[in-house]
Amino acid sequence: MFRRREPVPFAFVAEADRFRSNVTPPARERPTAGQLAGRFLVGLTVVGGLVGSLMLGLPALSQDQAPGHTQTSEASDGR
Repeated sequence: MFRRREPVPFAFVAEADRFRSNVTPPARERPTAGQLAGRFLVGLTVVGGLVGSLMLGLPALSQDQAPGHTQTSEASDGR
């Protein structure tokens, strides 16, 4: 393998951490009323979907029995 005899100038890499630009970035544009309303409606739709799925799904997942109803099996009757 060949080794390079001349020094490689990597000083710019070390100076990159200290470099500060004097150019300021442009100011961020403020969202319009329509954009804010759209974001609000999308968020409201997502939250409504989650709440609706919980309201419909929790009764299906509950293991509560109807009052006065006992579960019996034919094998335990002893006949």
